Amino acid sequence: MTGSYLSNGTRLTFRDTGAGLPVVFLHPTPLDQDYWRQLVDDLAGVRAIVPDFRGHGGSELGTLPVGGFALVPDAPVLTMDRLAADVRALLDHLGIGEALFAGCSIGGHVALELWRQAPERVQGLAFICAKPQPDTEVGLAKRVETIALARSGGIDAIFNSMAGSLVGATAKKRHPKIVNEIRARMKLSVDALVAVQAGLATRPDSVATVATISAPVLAIAGGEDASATAAEMEAFQSAPGGCEFHLLPDAGHFAAYEQPQKVAALLAEWLRQPDA
Repeated sequence: MTGSYLSNGTRLTFRDTGAGLPVVFLHPTPLDQDYWRQLVDDLAGVRAIVPDFRGHGGSELGTLPVGGFALVPDAPVLTMDRLAADVRALLDHLGIGEALFAGCSIGGHVALELWRQAPERVQGLAFICAKPQPDTEVGLAKRVETIALARSGGIDAIFNSMAGSLVGATAKKRHPKIVNEIRARMKLSVDALVAVQAGLATRPDSVATVATISAPVLAIAGGEDASATAAEMEAFQSAPGGCEFHLLPDAGHFAAYEQPQKVAALLAEWLRQPDA
């Protein structure tokens, strides 16, 4: 089933398929819910709820606050707080009290924010190529550069670079068309891209948050991922609820798209554990 709902006056879209344990899949940017489609098809026994974040897929961007990112003070900011509130609104819309959450990249940051906002609604957290650390100074400078390039008409160049750099080298060799497939799914508007970059730049340091997570955690890192490295993701092992950690040595940042069956198998095994 595909559907839509309102969150803070903005219409957002989602897909809800299967039956069983509710698992909410939070996609990376600048992709949308289709990022998870093959993995969800390979994962039996769960109710897969896959939203489009604001400005992604069929979801509206809505009106966002301006001024939160000091380095680009006129940028609208799509905060992790706002995205997490949207996900909670979706749970309310569907009448779901608690669920498990799987997030890639920005989806992982949103999952961490969900834990801060409403831990009672979180049964477990799976982080796939997502890290808890904030941007470095170099990373912040890159956000500023990306915003400037997008505003000057360079959004296609940004997406071309992302598609080429975030897909792992092994996936490129095994599936020569994968970069073009990923690139074709990057459809954010300039305003949405700017808002996302500003939101990522202002996200909180979540390393301390990890130390409060009493729910079970699954962390899957890609050995070819320079955006969320295995070393950075090892921080999840400090979660007091326990962390199952896996390294896929031949996967890049989009591991769940590059190797959907492998990631689905790891998720399925983790979900079968009594505490997950």
